[in-house]
Amino acid sequence: MILFIASENASESPFDIQFLTLGTTIVVFVLFLLLAKKLVWPHILKGLDERDRKLRDDLDAAEEARQQAKAALTEYELELTKARAEAGEMIAKARLDAKSAGEELRANNARELSEMKTAATADINAAKKAAIGQLHQEASSLAVAIAGRILDREISADDQQALVDDSLAEMARSTK
Repeated sequence: MILFIASENASESPFDIQFLTLGTTIVVFVLFLLLAKKLVWPHILKGLDERDRKLRDDLDAAEEARQQAKAALTEYELELTKARAEAGEMIAKARLDAKSAGEELRANNARELSEMKTAATADINAAKKAAIGQLHQEASSLAVAIAGRILDREISADDQQALVDDSLAEMARSTK
């Protein structure tokens, strides 16, 4: 049975150390590490540092954008509250203005109605005075006419009745 394929000699133990191979491997490994440390590792670290810096910058930019968005939201909410308050004030002012205009209109209408009523009453009173004055004038002229007829002749009962009828007829004609 073959236990180890790597050994050329079956009598050799897998734990036998070949110092030349071991030394060469260690020297090559150390040289590789030194060259990698001098040539490759700085580029790797530089790339990692750039990536880290980029991630930090992106995080800082995202945080700044979040802060700006939060500030903008706060400002927007403040402006919205202010606009709502102004709208409420404008509506209240419009209501007061409308109420004031309505009351002023009512007062103007009441004043105009009162003036119209006063003017109509004055016109009626003037017409009434004119009619009474005209009636007095007609009555006086009728009385003068009746008195003139009475003085021209002596009055009997029939004459008196005829005089009254004539006077009434004349009065009816003059009112037409």
